[in-house]
This record gives sequence, C-alpha cells and structure tokens, in this order.
Amino acid sequence: MADQNDVKDRAEEAAPSDKLFVGGLAWAATDDDLQGAFEPYGEIVEAVVIRYPDTGRSKGYGFVQFTSVEQAEKAKEELDGKEIVGRAVKVNFAHKKERSENR
Repeated sequence: MADQNDVKDRAEEAAPSDKLFVGGLAWAATDDDLQGAFEPYGEIVEAVVIRYPDTGRSKGYGFVQFTSVEQAEKAKEELDGKEIVGRAVKVNFAHKKERSENR
C-alpha cells in the first residue's frame, strides 16, 4: 500500500494533464472548498478530498479535474503554494493511476 509520501512523489513527476493533485490540505477542507478555490480557473469535472473510508477523516490531499489541460496548467501556476482553508497547498499534475490486477 502506498503511503502519502509515495503519492506526493508520483504527483510531482507527472506530465501535464487535466487532473491536479492537491496536497497539504487542512483536515477541515471539503470538496466544496476545493471546487471554490479552483473554479475561477476553468470548468471543473470533479473536485474531491480523499478520505479514510472507515472514519471519513481527510487524508490531507485531494484531486481536481478540469475539462482541459490548459485550465489545469493555469490553476497549478496560480494556486501552488497558496492557502486553501488556512493552509498552503502543493499543487501538481496528477499521475495516472495504474490499476492493480488484484481489484
């Protein structure tokens, strides 16, 4: 199982895409907070804070997907290092998830 640092490392190495990894989120951050912070940069397909399934507690990161790579690039440039819900976040292009054969 990948830990949070592995997820961050993979996101930092990813090529430009329409999906962004947002790390360092405040525990209180919601899907709506992500949507609100990123929507000025384009049309959002999905904005989600990743949570532990058993507790519902935030894992401290999430993903935002735009309708185009250009919109995602603009959002990354503008929001990397900026505060969302009181914490500076790290924004990178998301790495495509490889499906495990065990699923």
